[in-house]
Amino acid sequence: MTTEVDAQPGTRPEDKLVAASISLDAGFLLAKLHAAGSVLNNRALADFGLKERSYSVLALANSELEPTQREMAEFLSLDPSQIVALIDELEQRGLVIRAPGKLDRRAKIVSATAEGAALFRKAEAAARAAEAAALAGLSSEEVGELKGLLRKALWNRD
Repeated sequence: MTTEVDAQPGTRPEDKLVAASISLDAGFLLAKLHAAGSVLNNRALADFGLKERSYSVLALANSELEPTQREMAEFLSLDPSQIVALIDELEQRGLVIRAPGKLDRRAKIVSATAEGAALFRKAEAAARAAEAAALAGLSSEEVGELKGLLRKALWNRD
């Protein structure tokens, strides 16, 4: 069955389907924005041998907050086994190191090496450019507002 919108040359599916009620669903919108952003992020990070998840681990390792593997897993909403695999890969590349926790020696603190810090600075610039591309339809004020609202929704803070 052909619709009127289908018959118009150059019509994109989202132009037609944006009228669907799901386009007002916050979960759907967040998932769709994440999917589009992930493609841009992974493309930008490929030059550094990273993907979104490994970049996220490297970012936390560079935070100087001394996160443990468990804290990283919880913060990134990943299974602990996924974090271990990501850290293993980064450790093999000489980008991070694991050390026993200060309070609990069984916990493993993950920190960036000098090489990891240098790579992160370059990758961070590429990730910022990818973010700007993903949010190109927003003004800088709107981007700040969006980030503030997301932080508030996630952690009840601005």
